Amino acid sequence: MDIKEILNKSKRIVFKIGTNVLTSNRGNLSLSTIYAFIEDIAELHEQGKEIIIVTSGSIGIGKKKLKMISSLDNIPLKQACAAVGQGQLMYIYEEGFEKFDILTAQVLLTEDDFSQRQKYLSLRNTLNELLKYNVIPIINQNDTVSTNFTDPNMIASFGDNDKLSALVASKLDADLMVILSDIDGLFDKNPKKNTDAKLIPLVEEITPEIESLGFEASENGRGGMKTKLEAAKVVTHSGHYAMIINGDKNHIVRETFHGNFVGTLFLPVENLSGRKRWIAYATNITGGLKVNSGAKKALVEKFSSLLPIGVISVINRFQSGDVISILDEDENEFARGIVNFSDKDCKKIIGKHSEEIEHILGTTNYDTVISRDNIAIL
Repeated sequence: MDIKEILNKSKRIVFKIGTNVLTSNRGNLSLSTIYAFIEDIAELHEQGKEIIIVTSGSIGIGKKKLKMISSLDNIPLKQACAAVGQGQLMYIYEEGFEKFDILTAQVLLTEDDFSQRQKYLSLRNTLNELLKYNVIPIINQNDTVSTNFTDPNMIASFGDNDKLSALVASKLDADLMVILSDIDGLFDKNPKKNTDAKLIPLVEEITPEIESLGFEASENGRGGMKTKLEAAKVVTHSGHYAMIINGDKNHIVRETFHGNFVGTLFLPVENLSGRKRWIAYATNITGGLKVNSGAKKALVEKFSSLLPIGVISVINRFQSGDVISILDEDENEFARGIVNFSDKDCKKIIGKHSEEIEHILGTTNYDTVISRDNIAIL
């Protein structure tokens, strides 16, 4: 695998830079790191590459400006810190890129911008238009108004900027997503706790064994290797490359694109259709259905529709047309799909044959709980 060739051919690239890279040990912004990153990105921009940046840091900056010492367990306080910090964060990027005559645009996103399909499609058009005019979009989660902190039953389309960067890369058909972390890449053990940990330079497929190598976030960040692997999985299942490199190293982006690669490269494994990408990764999930082993086998191996006879139980609330989780008998999520009935109607028909649906509900337009074209296997 010629990594330099992959990088040379990658025209559209999403870079994600995390809080731990942007800040020093004392919590201050590391301006030298940011400006080195901007300089490296400007060099790629001059080569004709289309660049999108997903950045963290607004909460950390706001916390510092408000002189907060303790952890931010209070949600309104966390959102207030984001409001204070976002302006300064964007100003630094704007001022830095302006020195290279590069325009930037601030894009703040919430879960609804992905989970509502009309907004999801509109976002693609907006970002494509910005790239057409050689503008670099600077994207961050809109923590000030985000609701994924507050609903315990919701699996949000993204809860951190690792997943957000993956959704952006997937939606824009980016050739490559590069995550700048505070370690070199994926290791066989947590390198911060094990001196004998070894770097894994290439991952051909993100298997359960690879996923087990994820470890939790450090004190300042919301992510960690677990969320980076989840992000890489979204991108590779969309048919594109993902990479983790060490953003703490000086001019790491320039070194990487000049052929001095140290990190982990994830290879694409398949290419889901745009609609199934949205079902699988970009929607907020509030409910689900538990199915029996026969139904799971039919869905996974035969790509069948989900019939009511295969459903064991209904989890939480949902409406017809919502994207919901599909879980096996051990309550492991293995698929997602657009459901044809509400949770109340599903409870009436589970375990029944399809021809009984109309008699039980009085009227119906569907003889399946979820149609095969609306199911994405995870």
